[in-house]
Amino acid sequence: MPERGMYRWRRMTERQRAAVLEYRRTQGVPWHSPPHYAGETGLYLMTAACYEHRHVIGRSPERMAAFEQSLLDTSRALCSDVFAWTVLPNHYHMLVKSHDVKTLLAGLGRLHGRTSFQWNGEEHSRGRKVWHNAAETAMKSERHYWASFVYVLHNAVNHGYVTKWQDWPFCNARMFLDRVGRDEARRLWDEYPIDEYGADWDPPDL
Repeated sequence: MPERGMYRWRRMTERQRAAVLEYRRTQGVPWHSPPHYAGETGLYLMTAACYEHRHVIGRSPERMAAFEQSLLDTSRALCSDVFAWTVLPNHYHMLVKSHDVKTLLAGLGRLHGRTSFQWNGEEHSRGRKVWHNAAETAMKSERHYWASFVYVLHNAVNHGYVTKWQDWPFCNARMFLDRVGRDEARRLWDEYPIDEYGADWDPPDL
């Protein structure tokens, strides 16, 4: 798995950091967060992680369930559709359709702010940084979309939390399987294997 940007940054020399910041400045992109691009289809894979990948969301099943619902409420209010999602103890993914991804990102930012304040209060950790920035990846093709769909529903298995999609409670895998059936799910898995989820399709560095 590629090393994430926030970890690479810590290992850079001051000269290397200065060079990176100068490049981002001349390219007109944010210095300390991923650049945001509007895709032509409005289809995006949204990804956000807890700071340093700490298991803050996963402090309890109750917190994870409440956050999953808040995430869906926020996203459904700002998207025309939410196709797939999964919430893990330290990050989440969603595959959505949105014709205003910047507004969606702002809404997710507000959700991150509210949950940070709530969770830090519950854990007596005022001032703790809970979230890193959300990032979007625009879908480039139908194949990219379905590979991303499979990737999202397989994520809990990929990280070793469960052995079957439907066993992870904080995603829509069970609903999807009930709707399309196991044969269709198997066809998608065979046609769009996640081992083809290459570097060009990965979410931006967080």
